[in-house]
Amino acid sequence: MNLNEIKSFFFVGIAGTGMSAIAQYLRGLGKTVSGSDRLFSPTEKMEIQLQFEKMGIGCHFQDGSGIDEKTDVVVVSTAIEQTNVEYQKALSLNIPVVKRSEILAMIANSTKTIAVGGTSGKSTTTAMIFHILEKCGKSPSLITGAGLASLQRKGLPGNAYNGNGDWLVIEADESDGSIVGYKPEISVLLNMERDHKEFDELIQLFATFKSNTRKAFVVNYDCDKSRSLSENPEYDFSANGQNVGFFGTDFIQKGFSISFTVNGIPCTLPLIGRHNMENALAAMAVCHQAGVDVKNSAEALSSFEGIYRRTQLVGSDASRKIYVIDDFAHNPSEVACAIKACQAVASHVLAYFQPHGFGPLRFMHKELAEEVAAVLRPSDVFFVGDVYYAGGTVNRDITADVVSDDVQKFGKNAVYARDKSYAEKVLLDAVSDDCVVLIMGARDPHLTDFAKSVFDKI
Repeated sequence: MNLNEIKSFFFVGIAGTGMSAIAQYLRGLGKTVSGSDRLFSPTEKMEIQLQFEKMGIGCHFQDGSGIDEKTDVVVVSTAIEQTNVEYQKALSLNIPVVKRSEILAMIANSTKTIAVGGTSGKSTTTAMIFHILEKCGKSPSLITGAGLASLQRKGLPGNAYNGNGDWLVIEADESDGSIVGYKPEISVLLNMERDHKEFDELIQLFATFKSNTRKAFVVNYDCDKSRSLSENPEYDFSANGQNVGFFGTDFIQKGFSISFTVNGIPCTLPLIGRHNMENALAAMAVCHQAGVDVKNSAEALSSFEGIYRRTQLVGSDASRKIYVIDDFAHNPSEVACAIKACQAVASHVLAYFQPHGFGPLRFMHKELAEEVAAVLRPSDVFFVGDVYYAGGTVNRDITADVVSDDVQKFGKNAVYARDKSYAEKVLLDAVSDDCVVLIMGARDPHLTDFAKSVFDKI
């Protein structure tokens, strides 16, 4: 397919983060875009539905009514099964059905692209790169998996933007293997963790990602498996002071701010966690390849406002030093990093985690328990909620208490928190002064509402 020849797109599941970003970008190119979502309600419109309509993106219920002979392409995510009514409607009208990843590859390969890969930190690093380039006058475009606070303040969903410059910055997903379809000018590999796939398969995917990169392939030198794909350390970055092109030292976190030096240049960000120093180093290394020096990158990052659900402060009670934080963490290292970042804020952390699927829980529950137990202090408690089920045909033969049971075996505090109603009760019972309540999980669109409800009742 040729992107220039396609005039009309219909997205099945358009409210999802990956789908909505591409839909917005294509609309910004002047395409006719519409879509449906099972979350759309006939009685009360979602915020993103109102935003879409303001952009001229048509919104429909998931009943096939939005697809007709004028539709050129129907776009589906990997979560949409062929039995879906709209999938079947497209087939009956002989309309091509393509995956979200195929459309993103088509877009990325039609322009100068910066692609961010790795099993953790992609959304934050993508946002940082976009922010630096924008602040430095490059007017980039963006397709990513989480909304930037700076774009959301403008009334946008925040996960896509059409700039006037040459660069498009994208988040490159490895979970569905689609990362091998991109041919970016510049790419970065943040890390490699056994998340959705085994290491052997991950290494093959990222090796192809590297071979498809046209100009510069930037690597996290602190990650052994990522470093194995490095060829030029002058491009690479390290948060442990390694002698590579971009290295960070003197890390300090004070409250909700971190500071460090990058190649001797001071940098301060209004974020928490050492992992965000790593993300910033990656962004600076990439932007250097795009023509921005380290000093200008550091200055730009001082005004970075963060992204939706990445150690995002929901609310605080300053008098009691109680904070509620919402985070997208969903694999073992992300969950452990989020807990560690919050430990620097208060003397104890109440960490609630909702597994984002039965398959992922089955794949990673042992590592999750090990990594969480390794970082929990005696004053911290880890709460595990029921697995989020988004529908479809999936094997539901595992329950979330397998994680809490294993954490307890390591001698650490863990509680099976069951459904959200019960979880809210046990979290509120455990709250005390000098405390962070950390809500973690992916896919479930109601987790932020849950975090807000907890804060409102403290």
